[in-house]
Amino acid sequence: MKIINPLLIVLALVALAYAGVNGAGMHSLFGVIIPGIAFIIFLLGFIKKVLYWAKAPVPFRIPTTGGQGKSLDWIKHDKLDNPSGMAGVLGRMALEILLFRSLFRNTKAEITGEGSLAYGSSKWLWLGGLVFHWSFLLILIRHLRLFLEPVPGFITLLEAGDSMFQMAFLPAFYLTDAALLIAATYLFLRRVVSPQIKYLSLPADYFAILLILAIATTGVLMRYYYRVDVVAIKELVRGLVTFNFNVPEGIGVIFYIHLFLVSVLAVYFPFSKLMHLGGVFLSPTRNLANNNRAQRHINPWNPDIKIRTYEEYEDEFREKMKGVGLPVEKE
Repeated sequence: MKIINPLLIVLALVALAYAGVNGAGMHSLFGVIIPGIAFIIFLLGFIKKVLYWAKAPVPFRIPTTGGQGKSLDWIKHDKLDNPSGMAGVLGRMALEILLFRSLFRNTKAEITGEGSLAYGSSKWLWLGGLVFHWSFLLILIRHLRLFLEPVPGFITLLEAGDSMFQMAFLPAFYLTDAALLIAATYLFLRRVVSPQIKYLSLPADYFAILLILAIATTGVLMRYYYRVDVVAIKELVRGLVTFNFNVPEGIGVIFYIHLFLVSVLAVYFPFSKLMHLGGVFLSPTRNLANNNRAQRHINPWNPDIKIRTYEEYEDEFREKMKGVGLPVEKE
């Protein structure tokens, strides 16, 4: 049921958009109102969560370390896994955000037939996650051409590289479309096939990946199979950006399904695990230098505590202590 319920919810969302547009003709609702509300919720929710994390007190240096810290000159210092300054922190964060370095170094443990514990490489998860995130990012950048006029040159260049295998008389085939579908499918099947991962997975984990798969699938169908008016779509999107809310005629229903699923993802994003997009920059286990040996860190939020000496304690309870036979320093 952890898998079936999220799948039914995603299918219900697709059916809702189809019925609302194709059956009830609510083009303005699914083309203007819902996307606008979803964008506001996403923006405010994202900002609120980031500010909440930013205000969390971190008085001590608690970075996750994986190497030798800086100490004596003759001891080799691991500058990336145990950075002592801002340069090391920036290098570590860059490798983590751009290349998922900690996931690359991840290992899996399992019990062998002889009963011993064996460790092995887990590079497929790293590759799947890397391809998934980078493909998603490049697709988002490509979609900026719908919002900007004229289209910036770097987007045009990105599209040319992404569609290098374009065939004549066919729509441009984007490598990132196939890469996103393959990577998302792998991440989904990994949660289904692996008993350990399946046990740890929650319905929210399946919902997020199934929703992204549905968005990618409708996008691919809209481009390669179902006819849509790209000019009308750009007019609609440009109207949303410029607050000129107009729904052109001739936009296929598949676009409204795709847009509705994107809106659902935008609303769901700030309240889900997907917020690691912003959280990775604010994690004190990553963005702090480990300089505890060079600098003493004192908690500034510690309350002032009135210290009571033993002499004061004995002055108050001396007679009672003597009464029960406890030794005292002063008679």
